Amino acid sequence: MSSRTLVIALSALLAIALPFASPASQAAEPAEDLLQLHQLRLSMQKSLGDFYMLNSMEGDQRYARMINESLTQAQSHLNALKAIPGQDSQSLRAQLEQDWDGYKNALIALTEALRTQGYTDLQPVADLAESNEQLMGLSQELYSKLQQESGYSVPPLTQRSREQSQLMQAITVDYAARSASVGATFIGGDARPIEELVKEFASKMTSLERAPQNNAALRQSWDSVNTKWRYIEKSLINYNENSVPFLVHKYSATIIQGIEEIAAQYAAATL
Repeated sequence: MSSRTLVIALSALLAIALPFASPASQAAEPAEDLLQLHQLRLSMQKSLGDFYMLNSMEGDQRYARMINESLTQAQSHLNALKAIPGQDSQSLRAQLEQDWDGYKNALIALTEALRTQGYTDLQPVADLAESNEQLMGLSQELYSKLQQESGYSVPPLTQRSREQSQLMQAITVDYAARSASVGATFIGGDARPIEELVKEFASKMTSLERAPQNNAALRQSWDSVNTKWRYIEKSLINYNENSVPFLVHKYSATIIQGIEEIAAQYAAATL
């Protein structure tokens, strides 16, 4: 067989093989995009909670550094989404980037105002909270659209664990917002009562702990998360009696980290 004939034959074989490329490799791209988007949402949420902590802890610069870290992480996750497929997903991603830039600039400006003036006006903070809420809604829409357009669905236990991380972050932001109240003015937070969020988190975690797919290592990981959760659960419920934002902020970070590690194990096992 001549070299030219061989090239033609190999090209034909490659053309036949490409449509049947490994399903695992085809699924990897939307799976990675969805993971990046999930982590982007966590970082966006956390950046607002970090700002509330900066406010309530009288400008403690460790929280200014946390704000910067959250913004940097969120930007990195957003940049990783540049090649997402689907026209609607691309449009949502472009809108998300635009809205994110506005939010990020507003947060940086408010952080600088706290550093230089020691206070911020209430309205810009309320606007920041509303902008964050809009970002969370838009990113959730993109999360759903990516699955729809790619034909890939996040495995059930992976998705439930990610939602648990988001719920923990929402609770943390809500608690920090209440601690950052100025006078009698509550400057942000979830529209639902925090007691309701706490009850939902506890119920869903119990369900995840009891999932029959869990092996011994996963059960131990959930037990570790549960131990940390129990440590702050009463403080979350009794936020009006004894506010401990520093403790809640610290422990929630380790809880979310633990849940994310579990979610990664579920994802690796396609659970």
